[in-house]
Amino acid sequence: MKLREIAELLGAELVAAEAAAEAEITGVAGIEEAGPGQITFVANPKYAAAAKTTRATAVIVAQDFPQIAAATLRSRNPYLDFARAIELFYQPPQYAPGVHPTAVIDPTAKLGRNAHVGACVVIDADVEIGDDAVLLPHVVIYRGVRIGHRFFAHAHSVVREFCRLGDDVLLQNGALIGTDGFGFARQGDGQWYKMQQAGPTVLGDRVEVQANSCIDRATVGQTRVGAGTKVDNLVQIGHACEIGENALVCSQTGLAGSSIIGNSVILAGQVGVAGHCTLGDGVIMTAQSGVSHDVPAGKIISGSPAFDNKQWLRCVAVYNRLPELARAVRAAAAGSKAKADKPE
Repeated sequence: MKLREIAELLGAELVAAEAAAEAEITGVAGIEEAGPGQITFVANPKYAAAAKTTRATAVIVAQDFPQIAAATLRSRNPYLDFARAIELFYQPPQYAPGVHPTAVIDPTAKLGRNAHVGACVVIDADVEIGDDAVLLPHVVIYRGVRIGHRFFAHAHSVVREFCRLGDDVLLQNGALIGTDGFGFARQGDGQWYKMQQAGPTVLGDRVEVQANSCIDRATVGQTRVGAGTKVDNLVQIGHACEIGENALVCSQTGLAGSSIIGNSVILAGQVGVAGHCTLGDGVIMTAQSGVSHDVPAGKIISGSPAFDNKQWLRCVAVYNRLPELARAVRAAAAGSKAKADKPE
């Protein structure tokens, strides 16, 4: 595909000599690995210097990015346009409609049109799945589940009883939806009595849950994940949590039960949220932060216990100087003591 054709498809402004515009592009790559015939991008200022030395034929950049030796495709959103460029060169496997002979589907289950049901899939009683579903090998759908159109479930993902999933939901390998919440009541003899987890997990449209993440069902009520939210690998979302729309929940994050997370919240890697906490719309928690209190909308917080990000950055800068400051304090204290002990 010629570079000028890519620019047209992406709606980007091509800045290049005529010969470069006719160059054949064969693939995409990261800016440090890209070579002739490939296209790359710069969205993070950290990599701006690498754009000057890249061997790529073309670079997708912001509209105000300085001109470089390589041809540039000037974009309002370089990262998004690079994602679209990838799709021009790589298409994931397509799965033809049909049911594998080893699949087990209860007679009361209802599948929409054009379903692909892979080997050893199990679909229990009273399940309803919409059109154009793809269930790859060893997917298990428990009884009473309701799923919308264009459901895609990778191998070994599981949806537990009575859960409800919207349209265009994507489950990566090993994603577990509606597993039992961690609810136990202590008995008089010290043993733990298991509480029935009666409330389903509900996923909105366009939710993606990535590999080996668990979204627990509720003891009562529901666990809810809003439309457009993306859940990374190895995330634990506890019972009766509510997550708004278009949130990002990154790897190894844990939400204790009954956490309420607003719209467009970003929880970076290894974030922890204590139970019954509310995070307002647009909150950002940076990596390895932990919070045990409510957070107002729009705040960026860091640390554990987490507090305002700007203040946290100042504290970290001071923390690095603590040995130096401690020596200065000890020296000052020793000087004061010597002065006090000196006879008049």
